[in-house]
Amino acid sequence: MRKTINAQMIAKMFLGGAKNLESKKEWINELNVFPVPDGDTGTNMTLTITAAAGEVSGLSELNMETLAKCISSGSLRGARGNSGVILSQLLRGFTKGIKDQEELDVIDLANAMQKAVETAYKAVMKPKEGTILTVAKGAALKAAELAQTMEDVEEFCRLVIKEAEAVLARTPEMLPVLKEAGVVDSGGQGLVEVLKGAYDALLGKEVDYSFEAPKKESTVRISAQTEADIRFGYCTEFIIMLEKAYDEKTELDFKAFLESIGDSIVVVSDDDIVKVHVHTNDPGLAIQRALTYGSLSKMKIDNMRLEHEEKLIKDASRIAKEQEQERKTKSEEKKEEPRKEMGFISVSIGEGVGEIFKGLGVDYLIEGGQTMNPSTEDMLEAIDKVHADNIFILPNNKNIILAANQASFLTSDKKVIVIPTKTIPQGITAMVNYIPEETPKQNEVRMQAEIQNVKTGQVTYAVRDTKIDDKEIHLGDIMGIGDDGILAVGKETLDTALQMMEELVDDASEIIGIYYGEEVSEEDAQALGDQIAEKYPDTEVEVHYGGQPIYYYVISVE
Repeated sequence: MRKTINAQMIAKMFLGGAKNLESKKEWINELNVFPVPDGDTGTNMTLTITAAAGEVSGLSELNMETLAKCISSGSLRGARGNSGVILSQLLRGFTKGIKDQEELDVIDLANAMQKAVETAYKAVMKPKEGTILTVAKGAALKAAELAQTMEDVEEFCRLVIKEAEAVLARTPEMLPVLKEAGVVDSGGQGLVEVLKGAYDALLGKEVDYSFEAPKKESTVRISAQTEADIRFGYCTEFIIMLEKAYDEKTELDFKAFLESIGDSIVVVSDDDIVKVHVHTNDPGLAIQRALTYGSLSKMKIDNMRLEHEEKLIKDASRIAKEQEQERKTKSEEKKEEPRKEMGFISVSIGEGVGEIFKGLGVDYLIEGGQTMNPSTEDMLEAIDKVHADNIFILPNNKNIILAANQASFLTSDKKVIVIPTKTIPQGITAMVNYIPEETPKQNEVRMQAEIQNVKTGQVTYAVRDTKIDDKEIHLGDIMGIGDDGILAVGKETLDTALQMMEELVDDASEIIGIYYGEEVSEEDAQALGDQIAEKYPDTEVEVHYGGQPIYYYVISVE
């Protein structure tokens, strides 16, 4: 029976937890409720914990105090997204509870877990149950109960994890949106994977515990996927106009055939038509089989390898341009630039959006946004580079606000004011309403008030089948997403955007701003703008190039 564990074992357990989370990150990403192509809970939590794991792996003097400092500082600075920030706060609280100990028994572990929960709850302004916080709290309560009656650390940890899994399984009952989507909370699942990995390490499971020390990355990233990683090269879609009997058995046989030649299969039957989507190396085989059931329409075959190569070239060109601009900017900076009174930092999502923010007076842009949430470290670096006594940060994404707040907390030589903008349009509105002659506090109050008048809609595509907000969504569908949920679902981008506008525009609406993405032509964007202007003649419609990935359109209504 093991009654205590030392710093060496805690370090091993932490690295084991980080490794297990890293191995499950893609699965955790897929648990995100919204079926958008940027589900990132697993990625954010992994990047958060591995930032600390790299520092722990490089420790030359390992004791409880140095270990606690590495875990806490590394995860705080590396935190990304809400789930990552909450995980970093759990680790921060836990390390506060162990840093002064030489060895830990079950009572010490239970106390540290309680400290972790208290710290994390304090960091979130409006804690929501049914999330990672709930799972952490359930585990801590069980730990406190078990610590009164047992001494065996291994059995203690096993039972704590069992309770964490039980609480996780109940999260859909606490959050209806989880139940409707048929998933558990992704952040809670991530925490359970950390605990399970730590437990495996405690039991002596052989794992590669090595982590590289964190390296400085560009805020713009190219996908590491190579052409060889794309197993099936052609995205094939078509509709079968049924002319022969097509029952449940026929559909199962058809799906089995598609599975034998490809993956990412979706077959949806509706009366006398069948919609088909498959990734395959031989689209002809799928088409030939489909022709045995009827005639085909709306056929579409895309070479994913070619598209991927084009994207890599495009991304590489953009990065080279940005790096050259960064070098130019640095060379032009004065060595001792005097501080000004006000400075501005904004998260941006595309070249066009970035130019808009620069035109409004933003000093420093952090590329990232929805597809790659910036870390607290990214925020701190930006704060360091803006020479101002008062710095406003515009996160422009609800999943970045906590990281910005954490950066504010970690900054002592400047006053950092986080305006909790949840969308790019809110960020633009905040900048438009800044008045240089007024105090930082007056501007903070005004900007926070004005962003409440902005409604945002975003148009993108679905990456899986699901049901949410009482809407059936299928892989490849176009979705119009509002501030609080799915507003429209359709097959065509233009139609879905117009349907979404019906939910956004009301009698009080005056200005509509359309920001079109990198995959949308100026002609198509202008056509959408013209239709919206015709439909809502009492509003002023503006069309801007945003250049954002993933989202075809970001639309604001004020």
